[in-house]
Amino acid sequence: MATSTKTRRITTSKPKKVKQDTWELRLYIAGQTPKSVTAFANLKKLCEEHLKGKYSIEIVDLLENPRLAAGDQILAVPTLVRKLPEPIKKIIGDLSNTERVLVGLNLVPGKEKGQSKQ
Repeated sequence: MATSTKTRRITTSKPKKVKQDTWELRLYIAGQTPKSVTAFANLKKLCEEHLKGKYSIEIVDLLENPRLAAGDQILAVPTLVRKLPEPIKKIIGDLSNTERVLVGLNLVPGKEKGQSKQ
């Protein structure tokens, strides 16, 4: 019988420096639901496009260990938590709105003047 793990860590090609330029991301899910799978796929794509070689993703399945939700005060899943660089940021949902995720993680500035808000 295979043993299950509480979390899984996915790290990109080993960053040479593990300093402030490394992004530590934690994705909270509740099993392999369509939303969880979509959130991970969207996160992986976003990281490869914008943080290549500078990130690690930790997947926390709350069905396997619900107590882990308390540490980051998780109330909904999927939820992405940016642990580093500080400050801590949280984004709830399947991460399909790329612009919202990029702004939420402070990877790009908010909308420029003259552009309409959604």
